[in-house]
Amino acid sequence: MLIQEISPLLVNIFVIVLGLLVGSFLNVVIARLPIHESLVTPPSHCPKCQSRIRWWDNVPVFSYLLLRGKCRQCRTNISVRYPLIELLTAFLFLAASIRFGVTPLLFFRDLPFLALLVCITFIDLEHRLIPDLLSLGGLVLGLVTSFFTPGFGIVSALIGAGVGFTFFYLVAWFYVWRTGQSGLGGGDIKLLAMLGSFIGVFGVLTTILISSILGSVMGLVWAWSQKSKSTVNPVTGESESLMKVSIPYGPFLVIGALYYYLLGDILWSPFTSLM
Repeated sequence: MLIQEISPLLVNIFVIVLGLLVGSFLNVVIARLPIHESLVTPPSHCPKCQSRIRWWDNVPVFSYLLLRGKCRQCRTNISVRYPLIELLTAFLFLAASIRFGVTPLLFFRDLPFLALLVCITFIDLEHRLIPDLLSLGGLVLGLVTSFFTPGFGIVSALIGAGVGFTFFYLVAWFYVWRTGQSGLGGGDIKLLAMLGSFIGVFGVLTTILISSILGSVMGLVWAWSQKSKSTVNPVTGESESLMKVSIPYGPFLVIGALYYYLLGDILWSPFTSLM
């Protein structure tokens, strides 16, 4: 009886610690991948003074708290993004463990999928791009692991990926045809195809619905909150009209996919029960 009570606690602790460690690595990926730097060398270092960060100063979350968010050598502030990503990854890993149970698929499919979503979200927020290495690599992972996913399978993965890619591709084509300007980026199209390989066609439809609502609301809030008539594009450095400001859409897609992936097909259950 005691073992049965302790085992779930130990599993949860293991998953949380794993999430913190993976989140620490994801910080490296998010910082280096978009600028084409090696993920291995040089070792972790302060971007201001270039001093190497020792392992005892690189313990997820705890080192940040002990150092009070500053570099030990030059006392430059360390972005709070680092511990937040570590905590977010740990939370998502724990949620997946509770949702799907501890199985080999959890470690070979679910947790890598969540790690990819964290990377994609923060890279898109900062750089307004989604690296093909993440989206297309995730697509391959979703298709391959679908063979071993009970109740899903390669057919569902292929249909989900196909619907995701085709839907956004047609939307992007229609927008260019009507306006002569690019709307959705190619990264968003590939991302939705990747998501479809993990969550299937109903997951794709749910993701599109939720991301559209969130994107519209956030776009209106952003436009309303700005007092000036123009803003500066963080990528090009050029001034652009508020009505033409591009907002990263990848994070909204990720939120929609996470809702479906972790909470199940609650939204579509009345429809799927009829099929």
